[in-house]
Amino acid sequence: MQDFCYKPGMTSLEEAIAAMKLTIEHNQKPLSAQTIPLFDAVDRVLAEDITSLVDVPPCDNSAMDGYALRASDLLDNDSLTLQGTVLAGQVFGSLLQQKYCIRIMTGAPIPDGADTVVMQEQVSVSDEIVSFVSDPVTGANIRRKGESIAKGSTVLSAGIRLQASDIALLASIGIAEVSVFRKLKIGLMATGDELIEPGKSLQPGQIYESNRVMVNALLTQFGVDCIDFGIIVDDYETTKTAFEEANKTCDVIITSGGVSVGEADFVKSVIDELGELNLWKIAIKPGKPFAFGKLSNAWVFGLPGNPVSSYVTCQQIALPLLMHMQHEQGTEPLVISAVADADIRKRPGRKDFQRGRYRIAEDGRYFAVSNGPQGSGIMTSFQNANCYILLDAQQGKVCEGDAINILPFSQFASK
Repeated sequence: MQDFCYKPGMTSLEEAIAAMKLTIEHNQKPLSAQTIPLFDAVDRVLAEDITSLVDVPPCDNSAMDGYALRASDLLDNDSLTLQGTVLAGQVFGSLLQQKYCIRIMTGAPIPDGADTVVMQEQVSVSDEIVSFVSDPVTGANIRRKGESIAKGSTVLSAGIRLQASDIALLASIGIAEVSVFRKLKIGLMATGDELIEPGKSLQPGQIYESNRVMVNALLTQFGVDCIDFGIIVDDYETTKTAFEEANKTCDVIITSGGVSVGEADFVKSVIDELGELNLWKIAIKPGKPFAFGKLSNAWVFGLPGNPVSSYVTCQQIALPLLMHMQHEQGTEPLVISAVADADIRKRPGRKDFQRGRYRIAEDGRYFAVSNGPQGSGIMTSFQNANCYILLDAQQGKVCEGDAINILPFSQFASK
């Protein structure tokens, strides 16, 4: 396979992702687009630029409830006669007369002849006479035609993952359907005789399998369809059959466990027979091992079996690759400078994603502390944590008061 990437030894996270993205670019089949209703488009990736066919707003209109007038009419007096009323959705059919004003509601078109709107809180009304407490500023409180969106302008670019605000924006220019890239089909499977589904009774030597439901939960907001292939027992033919079936229908297969050098690990052997697989040693902690491969149809991402390692590698490696496959415009994660609230254990060698808790001091500075034991099997390290503490590969022990970087969890939640 062209440009199939592999490096012996450990590779930095950034280099590994860049190399794998390049391989995907050179070997991925074109992802088709489909037209879907706007109501169904949230979290989907836009397949084409959207150009507005209308101005927003479509005409000059009032920014608030008040009175439309000609500002020059108040140069030598402080009151005007009421000529009429215009509501949102209506058009005032007459020209504004000299020394008159018009009652106007938010969103209503500005009547011909008017150039200013005064909010209703700044007037007093007696019968048909409207008195103004101060001279208005010409042009005040008017939303100009096209000031939000000009006709012919590009509103959204291809590659945007549509969020609620984007949906509202498209609706505001009359868009009812959008072209989006089709959903990737992701096959999920876990391997190991020791694994058992939640809800069943544990037998000696068994553990509950949690990585598939975790991956499904992480991917929910990213416009993919996950297909569960269940737990695959440690048997060569069973493993081969599972991968053959997943390869028929899936764009990507995400596995957990089964890619080590243990004699009961059959995933690597099966993928080597059916396609190609490389084992990456990525310089991150937790999650050093990551498998990356290709069958005739499906890409394969092999996550570590330990739950924390599986979570971090899925979020920090597999997810960026999936977003790249969907042609999504990449965004850099928000990294915030902080101060260590306590000593943090760290040995040089790998970039560390320690689960931590940050707080914001009164002076606006961020402080963070490691969230207890950091073992790759301790999912409780995420409980009450609100960030990753990012420690560079060369970093050693962190002392209280040292500068550190944090990656808040909030940016990974649904927008």
